[in-house]
This record gives sequence, C-alpha cells and structure tokens, in this order.
Amino acid sequence: MTAPSSDSKETLSTGRKRQHAGSGRAGVAPLDFPRWQRRVVLSPGESTQIQVDQAFQRVFEDGEIIFDEGDAGIDLYVIQSGQVQISRSGEAGGLVANRVVARLAPGDFFGEMSVVLGEIRTARAVAVGRTELLELDGETLEAMCIERPEIAIRMIQRLAIRLIAAERRLAALGLDELVGPLVRYLSARAANDLDEELRLHTTLRELASGCKMTLQETHQALHQLMDQKLIRLVGDELIAPDPAAFSSAVN
Repeated sequence: MTAPSSDSKETLSTGRKRQHAGSGRAGVAPLDFPRWQRRVVLSPGESTQIQVDQAFQRVFEDGEIIFDEGDAGIDLYVIQSGQVQISRSGEAGGLVANRVVARLAPGDFFGEMSVVLGEIRTARAVAVGRTELLELDGETLEAMCIERPEIAIRMIQRLAIRLIAAERRLAALGLDELVGPLVRYLSARAANDLDEELRLHTTLRELASGCKMTLQETHQALHQLMDQKLIRLVGDELIAPDPAAFSSAVN
C-alpha cells in the first residue's frame, strides 16, 4: 500500500490534514490576510490589479453553525476574530457521537479540502463567541497565492503542522478505537455476499465516509489490518481470506 496521496484516483492510498488549534506556532508566521471587503484591489498601484469580487467578510454569533459535515462547499475560511470549533461524527465506545478535533483561533484557516479538491465537508464548524471570517472561493484563493506567494508558503507550513499533529494523534490511538469502526463497516458491507473470502471493491474516501473516520485514520486502520494478515489489497479490491478472523479482529 502506498503512502498517503491527495489524488482521489489513488483509490486506497491517501492521507488527511488535521485541523490544529492555535496561532502561535514556533517558526511559522501567522496567516495574516488583510481585511478585504467585497471589492478590494489586492495590490494597489500595480498594473495587474486583481479585485477580489467574491471574497467577503462574514460574521457568525456564538454557537452558529458555519457548515456541517456532508455539506457541499466551495469556500475556505480564514478567522479574523473569535474562534471556531471543528468536530466530526465518529464512534466512541461503540456509539456514534460528535468529537471535537480542533479549536481554531485568529489567523487559522479551515475548509481547505472542499475548496482545493471539491470534496464535501468532512466536519462541522461552529463559531465560539462572535466570530468574523474571511470567506474565499477557489478562484480567489488561487489569485491571492499567485499575487502573494508568501500566502501559499504560510498555508503549506500550517498544513504540514496539522499533518504532524494528526500522525501523533493516530500513534496514540488504541487498536479498537482505530480499527473497530472499519472492521464493523466492512463486515456489514459484505454480510449479504460472504462466501469463502470477503471481497469488496471500494475507495479510501468511500471507506472513510462509511465508517465516519478521516482519510488518514482509515489509511492507518487498513495498514494495521494488513500487518496482521487479516486483509490484503489487490488493485482497488480489499480481500479478507478468513472472514471469521477478520470479523473478530476487535473482539
């Protein structure tokens, strides 16, 4: 199985960028976007003045949902003031519940997967206190990064920090907490078509959505099952030679 990749065509080999709270990262400058209003020239006086027609300020009150898990989305948000709590539905003790994965502060951004990859929202974002956001669509974000390369560099730095934090969190998870939801989901999917071995054509995104986990969590869970010889990957097909042993992996 390959290392995590952002290409959705690499069906079962991708990772996830985790939201990481706070804006005081050592060695990383804040993602300090100017407070653009609805029509603002990015670079006054330059011959190639780009007006950010679709970028605008939005204000959310305490507890107001900015977007929900499963929503369609084409915008990235940068926090100007206030805070945003990011949560995701998942299993906890065998029950489905929302779990908080990050609390973001001014200078942080979120919603990047939807704006960059065109994916549906994979988490819920809720305002904590009165919160002012800058809302940017993909075209506007691309123009900003071209005009101001330092913005792209700071975003990459932030995403790298989130990835490191996600990997550390995954390393601390217990086996059942990580593998259990995936085993139960795959067993349920194959329950009506179970012969001598479990065979299932799927993608990493489909698995992550079905078992309510992130792409990176699902990728890690698959690797654990493969390391235990309970499952193997052939192309985009998952195969469990011994369905009984596979189903009892978390018992």
